[in-house]
Amino acid sequence: MSLAAETRRAVDRHPFLRTALRAGVVNYTAAARYLDVDGEIDAIATALRRYAEELPAYETESRDVRVRMESGIGPLESGDERGTSTDGDDALVTVGGTAFGACGGDRTAIVATGDVDTAALAAV
Repeated sequence: MSLAAETRRAVDRHPFLRTALRAGVVNYTAAARYLDVDGEIDAIATALRRYAEELPAYETESRDVRVRMESGIGPLESGDERGTSTDGDDALVTVGGTAFGACGGDRTAIVATGDVDTAALAAV
């Protein structure tokens, strides 16, 4: 079996690497070292580059999303069911009846607004 064919088989055993090749986000030399393929690292890296060129491009959807980090998050004083504390602070999220928001707490939140769904959150 040729080095190129052996490299392709090794990549196909690691779906994450195949996806990364399609997305164009691979350090070929590092990937060549990672794969269990007999041969020179430079030759394996070249085989990876050529394989990546043949793969269909990784397509992504365009989304209108805003992501920000907010520090000082903690449980808010109990308030109404809208997630507003007695101090008037709006909750970022309510979990099990406890509202969390900006209150000088020791947690940090990643807040995503816009066209966000469960698949996008899972990727994050």
